[in-house]
Amino acid sequence: MNLNIIGYIIYLTLTSVIIVKVGKICYQNGNIYVSQLIPNHIDLCHKTNHVLLMAYYLLNIGYCAMTLISWEKIISITQLVEIISIKSAIIIVTIACMHYINIILITKYIKKLI
Repeated sequence: MNLNIIGYIIYLTLTSVIIVKVGKICYQNGNIYVSQLIPNHIDLCHKTNHVLLMAYYLLNIGYCAMTLISWEKIISITQLVEIISIKSAIIIVTIACMHYINIILITKYIKKLI
């Protein structure tokens, strides 16, 4: 039995929920960093932060969808759980790395301005 379709649905649902949840948290807390980059322009800061959120969603959900191409045929429940776990872990680590790289870059940029 081919379990790929079930795996795709579970994987995309799981990763989409994680991506949206992390995106909302970063969006809510990101205004502080964006407002330091663009002082005295609150409206522009909110719009910039919103564009960053949309880019984050498109990049990560698009990457998740593109990884489906590389999946091999899943023939057992054990293999299904293993592949979903590995692929989800890769996405979570990628998101974490991107977040820390962004924080480092923004911090360095703000220090240059000061």
